[in-house]
Amino acid sequence: MTDPSDLHDDDEDLRLDDEADDAEDDGDERPQRIMLVTDAWEPQMNGVVRTLSRTVAECRAMGHEVEVIHPGLGYKTFPLPTYPEIKLALFTRKDIVRRFKEFEPEAIHIATEGPLGLSARRICVKWKLPFTTSYHTKFPEYVNARFPIIPLSWGYAFMRWFHNASGRMMVTTPSMRDDLAERGFKNLTPWARGVDIEMFNPDKRRVNGEDVYEGLQRPIWVNVGRIAVEKNIETFLKLDLPGTKVVVGDGPQREELMQRYPDAVFPGSRFGDELARYFADADVFVFPSWTDTFGLVNLEAMACGTPVAAFPAHGPRDIIPGSGGGFINDDLRQACLDCLEIDRAAPRAHAEKHSWKQCAIDFVENLTPHPKPERRRFWRRLRKQKSLY
Repeated sequence: MTDPSDLHDDDEDLRLDDEADDAEDDGDERPQRIMLVTDAWEPQMNGVVRTLSRTVAECRAMGHEVEVIHPGLGYKTFPLPTYPEIKLALFTRKDIVRRFKEFEPEAIHIATEGPLGLSARRICVKWKLPFTTSYHTKFPEYVNARFPIIPLSWGYAFMRWFHNASGRMMVTTPSMRDDLAERGFKNLTPWARGVDIEMFNPDKRRVNGEDVYEGLQRPIWVNVGRIAVEKNIETFLKLDLPGTKVVVGDGPQREELMQRYPDAVFPGSRFGDELARYFADADVFVFPSWTDTFGLVNLEAMACGTPVAAFPAHGPRDIIPGSGGGFINDDLRQACLDCLEIDRAAPRAHAEKHSWKQCAIDFVENLTPHPKPERRRFWRRLRKQKSLY
């Protein structure tokens, strides 16, 4: 049985062909064949999926060929404990090997640390293929919030093992990069996020004179996202604020919080234009999370002209200070009250600086493509192998 690592060896039969191909490509900004491996994909609705799906769409619009390996490709799946709507794929390695061989990617990006990501990582390490990863979720904090018996150090040890094998680890913000560097992560580079400024815009406020919060006492304080313990929503609901608190979304903690805070409003999940109206018609968007790496909802709120109040956590502390579009404060109540004085034009102006196209450009620039001559030799040899395991 052939060791896949041997497939990188030189071969005189291919050398001249490679040199001719390289001469043809030199100096061109060619579109790439990009393989994206992710355990988080549609129909899931969260910041990770929005980031990846919009990045893929923009990359394709730029001319890149992108193949996505995700749980919806016919794999056997099981629900993630405490997150039943998230399906994790099983028995994936052979299929990933097949897809790699058929697609022959020039660049490989592993976006998540789940079963698909683990299988792809194993293949890349075994075959000595360059790959990149990205850090979307504070996995150690999420696990610790649900299972306090599991220390953060265990989670970070796993994450270091997973990501430090990559050529580059993309992170959401400079502050996230600095924090992870202190924890022993390597090859870190920021990868900014974008917002759909057409979907989320101030024109969605009071459409046709209608207010989605009609009948509720103002000011309206809204939070949007997954209703789960790691999102720290209860801290928001405990704040002594005038008006009405609204929590848009669904999740495992929704029923519990509805019972404990009957004065708050829980309208359920909203999508598209309707979601944009919930952002735009609110007076202040409140983001109490300490565990997010960015918080796309902050930009979506700002794009609608709604100021953001948040703790000085990763994401908000990179987005909000100096923007004129919100306040961060360890005293979240004070941040909320301060936001009532903000001109709604300011958050919109700041959000307009964040485009998904630039997000995709940064993503492609952060990839570590397989060098052309070595790549061509590798995939040509690999096609001849019937089995690698």
